[in-house]
Amino acid sequence: MASHFETERAGRYVRQPGGFRAFYPAGLPFSPPVRYDDELLYILSMADQAIGRLDSSADMIPNPDIFVRMYVQKEAIHTSQLEGVTQASLTDFLEQEAMQESRTVAAEHAEVRNYVLATNYALERLNDLPLGMELVKETHRTLLQGVRGSEFTPGEFRIRQNWIGRPGSDVHSADFVPPPPDVMEDSLNDLEQYIQEEDLTPDLVKASLMHYQFETIHPFRDGNGRMGRLIIILYLCQKKILKRPLLYLSEFINEHKGEYYARLQAVRDNGDIEGWLKYILTAIRRVAEAAGRTAQRILTLREEHRRLVERVQPRSGNGLRLLDHLFQYPIVSANMAAKFLDVSFPTANNLIKLFVEQGILKLFAVGNARLFRYQSYIALMEQGLGGGEDDKPDEDFTEEPG
Repeated sequence: MASHFETERAGRYVRQPGGFRAFYPAGLPFSPPVRYDDELLYILSMADQAIGRLDSSADMIPNPDIFVRMYVQKEAIHTSQLEGVTQASLTDFLEQEAMQESRTVAAEHAEVRNYVLATNYALERLNDLPLGMELVKETHRTLLQGVRGSEFTPGEFRIRQNWIGRPGSDVHSADFVPPPPDVMEDSLNDLEQYIQEEDLTPDLVKASLMHYQFETIHPFRDGNGRMGRLIIILYLCQKKILKRPLLYLSEFINEHKGEYYARLQAVRDNGDIEGWLKYILTAIRRVAEAAGRTAQRILTLREEHRRLVERVQPRSGNGLRLLDHLFQYPIVSANMAAKFLDVSFPTANNLIKLFVEQGILKLFAVGNARLFRYQSYIALMEQGLGGGEDDKPDEDFTEEPG
């Protein structure tokens, strides 16, 4: 059983004037510090190795940045599934994207699109602005612009008490009540200092603790889960642990929701930081290994199809240009291909027809539209991590007193 000192190593519960208890987080790094037993050291080592192999696998792919867009879209889908916004698949989203061009995007697809925009925005901003609360607020503003939660002051930290609980719960029956706004401000300042301070903490451990602390502070009225998961990627990219944003945890968390929430709460209630780290570092390892395998398979697929295109269309570079385009936009029409390649419609249509004949593209119809899927590539991107549990509502669900 944890001692009183250990129980409060991550913070303490304080009764508020309304009679409920809110959690006041301790500053990072926690005291007593993380205990690196043999199991934790092994899990950390395996996660580090998996990240290294993932970066090496991506480096083997010519122009790997053309695949990053699909990885970000895949994470956007899984993070929306995790929060109960959509049950749509990656294929569903890609079809909607190909169809919508000038149409109004459905709400669930708009949220996925916003996640992609926010990720790209934040990664670009890291060139000018270090990871901290200003970048977090800017990214959050993009994340919630015009979608679910946009009525809750996107890009601004909350000025009211929030809580986490099942639908219908209030601050007294909530599963967890984050710190009140005045305490929250101090906690965010401490978190920013921890993020930007150079120390001897292993980077994967530091990213994991940052995520825990952000979720515990819960500084926004909505979008905390999405933003908290994105912080891990931004930190690892800023530290050059990852050259490209190819590591996303929502799929793993979605498959193991119950343990995710239990591990977060065990830190708050019992100071079990080591249990949290073992869980999240295992997630990082599993996701990195899966992404590395996918990168290797993409490389094999690309080389196979390049050889095929060069054999059937040896005197034109348009086929290879279209093939590379498909790794970013794997659903196309003849009109879209003509626009991208800057060729006539008949020329693009004949090239699409050639790709269909060779089994690279597959025709499907949506209404009167004729679209073509790069099905083998989409299937690679949709491969999952395996089974898990799905027994608790999203941690990011919050209600506030009316």
